[in-house]
Amino acid sequence: MKIKIGVMGSAGGIPPDRAGDVLRAKADLLGRVIAARDVVLLTGATTGVVYAVGKAGREAGAFHVGVSPASNEREHVEHYKLPTDACDVLIYTGFGLKGRNVVLVRSCDIVLFIAGAMGSLNEFTIAHDEGKVIGCLTETGGVADEAEYLLEKFSKPTGAQVLLNTGPEHLLIACLDAIDQ
Repeated sequence: MKIKIGVMGSAGGIPPDRAGDVLRAKADLLGRVIAARDVVLLTGATTGVVYAVGKAGREAGAFHVGVSPASNEREHVEHYKLPTDACDVLIYTGFGLKGRNVVLVRSCDIVLFIAGAMGSLNEFTIAHDEGKVIGCLTETGGVADEAEYLLEKFSKPTGAQVLLNTGPEHLLIACLDAIDQ
């Protein structure tokens, strides 16, 4: 069975400045690095940096499964205002954003974070509680950069392994190695 790698992160727009250019480049590279492996890519079928990773991954040959908060395509597009063009398959949970997050995280073997705000924080706590291998692409902002602080202040023993790296390829390799052990 193929390893399932979930990418979580900021669904907000990527800023049109130098920091945004760096974030976009890391997202693109992360998608391509995932596509270079024999794995399945999962995302929340959303916008922003997660969309950029998913689209880059799919264009590079990854099989991309989007897990939607909506009950169907119409709700996905009209109510949630989410795209459909970056995924090979969309799974409609009908559980809303928080419910979708549980399904998405539980479906992954590895959960990667790039940037991320409150929704990603929810996904991070779910992944940690579920004892997942968690990778944080640091120097991207948000949850990915604050994981060490969060663990220092709020950690509990769950068996989760949290790995940090500034490079998408190094982060993915470390997470895949953690799965093998």
